Amino acid sequence: MSSDDLEALALLHDPVRRSLYDVVASSGGDVGRGEAAEAAGVSRTLAGHHLDKLVEAGLLESGFRRQEKKGPGSGRPAKIYRRARGERTVSLPPRDYATLASVLAGVVDLLGAEEQAEQVARGAGARLARSHAGEPVEHVLSERGYEPYEEDGALRLRNCPFHVLAEEQPLLVCSMNLALCQGLLEGLGDDPARAGLDPRPGECCVALKPGAALKPGAAPEPGAAPEPGISPESPGSLKQKSVDIEGE
Repeated sequence: MSSDDLEALALLHDPVRRSLYDVVASSGGDVGRGEAAEAAGVSRTLAGHHLDKLVEAGLLESGFRRQEKKGPGSGRPAKIYRRARGERTVSLPPRDYATLASVLAGVVDLLGAEEQAEQVARGAGARLARSHAGEPVEHVLSERGYEPYEEDGALRLRNCPFHVLAEEQPLLVCSMNLALCQGLLEGLGDDPARAGLDPRPGECCVALKPGAALKPGAAPEPGAAPEPGISPESPGSLKQKSVDIEGE
């Protein structure tokens, strides 16, 4: 943990800045100053001041939206904001779990123990479900930092909680992430086949296709056709997806 991390996150203690940050972060893309101000219920001038402070702290990035009209009378380019790609971590006292996770991932790769790692991850998802019995899966995923949002009936995950490690070991981490989500779904009485790989740049590689929840302990209906767009493959088939995942 650096002092810069602590100072940057301390900015979010201000309710206006926190609200503006949440507006930008939850958009999944570029947000204009006026749009952010309206969503946060503050003036455009005040929003601009706080948004620029968040940019200075490295929590947001800024740029300018390309004008459709060019030449005289086109006006000034509109300033836009997006969530910064970097991450901030605060731990008191300082801890470094990421390094140990990287070492353990390297051991799994060295031993060729990917299938065992997926089994453990699926069990971890089931244990997580037991502590959230009766809750919708999107609530559980939200608490774990996945930032779920709905799109065309599917549940997509805007954030990967394992992003740093996924960049280092994409195939292993994405396969374990999928297994964890499948174990979570099954433990909540939902269909684990809802979870599949559907990677997008800047998002989690896992997405959940539409589906009705099952009764606890019930098995998915045999022969059920998968929804288009999201494949319900098992973790063991992920090796064929390595090129797609590593390209993210």
